[in-house]
Amino acid sequence: MDQLVEWAVSRSRKPLLLYGARQTGKTYALNELARTVFSGESVRFDLERDSRARQAFESDLEPRNIIRRLSQVSGWQIDPERTLLILDEVQSSNRALASLKYFCEDMPHLHVAAAGSLLGVAVNRQGFSMPVGKVHTLTLHPMSFDEFLDAVGEGGLVAEIRDCYKHAVPFYLHDAMLERFWQYLMVGGMPEAVSRFAQNGSFGEVREVQAGIADLYAADMAKYATPVETARIRDTWNSIPAQLAKENHKFQYKLVRSGGRAATYAPSIAWLLAAGLAERCVRVSSGRLPLAMHEDAAAFKVYMADAGLLAARSELDPAMVLDADRRRRIELGGIVENYVAQALAANGIPLRYWTSGNTAEVDFVMQTGDSDVGVPIEVKSSDNTRSRSLSVYREKYAPDEAIRLSTKNFGIDGRIRSVPLYAAFCVGQ
Repeated sequence: MDQLVEWAVSRSRKPLLLYGARQTGKTYALNELARTVFSGESVRFDLERDSRARQAFESDLEPRNIIRRLSQVSGWQIDPERTLLILDEVQSSNRALASLKYFCEDMPHLHVAAAGSLLGVAVNRQGFSMPVGKVHTLTLHPMSFDEFLDAVGEGGLVAEIRDCYKHAVPFYLHDAMLERFWQYLMVGGMPEAVSRFAQNGSFGEVREVQAGIADLYAADMAKYATPVETARIRDTWNSIPAQLAKENHKFQYKLVRSGGRAATYAPSIAWLLAAGLAERCVRVSSGRLPLAMHEDAAAFKVYMADAGLLAARSELDPAMVLDADRRRRIELGGIVENYVAQALAANGIPLRYWTSGNTAEVDFVMQTGDSDVGVPIEVKSSDNTRSRSLSVYREKYAPDEAIRLSTKNFGIDGRIRSVPLYAAFCVGQ
């Protein structure tokens, strides 16, 4: 919301493109912006459902003519000086996407915000060339743990957690926060799932919401892809829990389908990434900066964009995860790693991991302006924090700092910063 308000009041404003997976709250956020900043002076068009609104873009793309036609469709006079124009599900009209360039050039004073659940897919499919310098882009991710705390009435603790992270001092409510963390791992960050849990604490209702979202995603796959592509996308999506359940989390095409190859399934991964349903973590062969120069595009891990959806797809029983004794008997490494990937991605950190042949692997490596080499980030799902891989990386590159996320409290051991899993939202923020 802060970024949306900043965009709205900027004098050098350009049309906004708001990316994000379906059900992450894009429409809600734009409606809230209209209510708080524009005093309700807004007009919203759902271009997926409203054929008349789509037709308003079918003739010329002169902004004043578009505004006149949209005013006629809505029955509301659009004032370029005061009205927020919301073009929802904008991926349904390539002409509407193209019009953003002309709004930027010929009517920069009008607030235009376009959003789309399958926006990335549509841009790729239609060969739409994004007008460089003509639009401002933002991506809405699922809710992170600090936003989850706010939703369940404990947002006042977020500042204290950040302070403990900054100063590496123990958090006095550590055990209580770990309980909240395990809850979040099951609920995830999809707003409706979080809302249901905040209202009554029912994991059954959360699972119903997650199942509904999964059905929506499946419908989108069928709507925005050919039948053959749809089958491959679904197979790829359904394979992610198995990919993360094995000891080596590197994505393997043979796990999608026996004999699977990159030529067949790489486009499916690209679709999931463009739709905002997945995140990709690329291997780097060196911790030297810049990390981008050491990426190996052929070796990568794929995570679901929301840990709660992964938990649901993995059929994890919340009762088992929330019980400390039973939790020790199940393998949670993959889903916890997925959670950290989700937190890093929400903070705008490119996802990368490091390996040294078959002898060592560090879960994530982060480039910062404070270090001459990549900062290694290790993820542990328990308080067993022994790791040979992190030692290998530190001996090889001597980073100023290393981060270990686990169930242990904040602290520093040598040059390894201990960060509890619930504070992953602080890393790189």
